Amino acid sequence: MKNEYFYEIEKTYKKIKKDIDNRLKEYKNTWEHGSNEDIHAELSFCILTPQSKARNAWKAITNMRNDNILFTGTAEELAEYLNIVRFKNNKAKYLVELRNQMTDENGKIITKDFFSSFKTVNEKREWIVKNIKGMAWKEAGHFLRNVGFGSEIAILDRHILKNLVRLEIIDEIPKTLTKKIYLEIENKIKVFCKETKIPMDSFDLLLWYLEAGEIFK
Repeated sequence: MKNEYFYEIEKTYKKIKKDIDNRLKEYKNTWEHGSNEDIHAELSFCILTPQSKARNAWKAITNMRNDNILFTGTAEELAEYLNIVRFKNNKAKYLVELRNQMTDENGKIITKDFFSSFKTVNEKREWIVKNIKGMAWKEAGHFLRNVGFGSEIAILDRHILKNLVRLEIIDEIPKTLTKKIYLEIENKIKVFCKETKIPMDSFDLLLWYLEAGEIFK
């Protein structure tokens, strides 16, 4: 399954492997040492990322946390912080709905505790896709990778899919990503990563680096 493009990016992987490994450790530390609020912020971040720059989405989350409004603000108040992401009004509503889902009867955020109750990563992901507005398979995978559960799941957006075509893992970018198609592509990536000995979460960060020139979130 290795082609010329693979050997091209393999050189990049060897060059930045240490940076990728460090970032993946940071993700695991977020879960292991993070609070319910920290994990909630990561989940909220992934609601903001569709069709928006990741750095802008994280900046918005950071600003809302710094001003103590992420866990208390109305949709209208949150929207004021979302001018740097697309679809700010809808996303503000999604953030409020998510907060309501992840708040217990005492008004406490329970996001980490809630997701700790699932036995597998796939159960976590299925629940997110079915129950959280503004999050589909890609966003669910993004969240789970960012809190250290990315070793068996793919984060498929157009940038990643474009690279998968170049690597001949898939023939073309699908017009729509149904659950069936998403999981089929994910399985192809698993086979490829096993063969090339590049872990799935590292592979995702490598492809992002090729697109963005940096390893972020």
